Amino acid sequence: MERVPFKLLNATAVVAHVTAFLGRGLVRGRGCGPLVVSEEPISFYGGVDPSTGMIVERGHELYGRVIAGTILVFPYGKGSTVGSYTLLRLARRGKAPAGIVNMESEPIVVTGCLLGGIPLMDNPHPNPFKLKHFLNGLKAELSVEEGSGLLRLAPRGF
Repeated sequence: MERVPFKLLNATAVVAHVTAFLGRGLVRGRGCGPLVVSEEPISFYGGVDPSTGMIVERGHELYGRVIAGTILVFPYGKGSTVGSYTLLRLARRGKAPAGIVNMESEPIVVTGCLLGGIPLMDNPHPNPFKLKHFLNGLKAELSVEEGSGLLRLAPRGF
């Protein structure tokens, strides 16, 4: 008998079954907000306006988008170490993301989240970028405890 490979015919059905993402918890805390998913790295120094929380890096897929109060999902940070202090400035002004999820967090983002009290998780499973177009805008909660993180999608109609 010939084996037929399994195919996903309806990605919306997959999202309906994915209710959470597990990962490595890096900075403790809890945050809620709409998901903003980008497959592009983010430079907080020069790429994000610390007064408004808006992505100002020209050519970035999130250009013009305000990240304040969101659960921001992106692969990793890039740029200057001053980006850590930009995250702190965002937090002090109430313009920071409610939480951050990276594929792999590097020291700039980790330090900025520690300084600003922004929950941080990396290495999420399943991979949120494969569901990016379905996840953007959904409400979610990020809970980070010692060593573990949980990004939970809010029930529909929440």
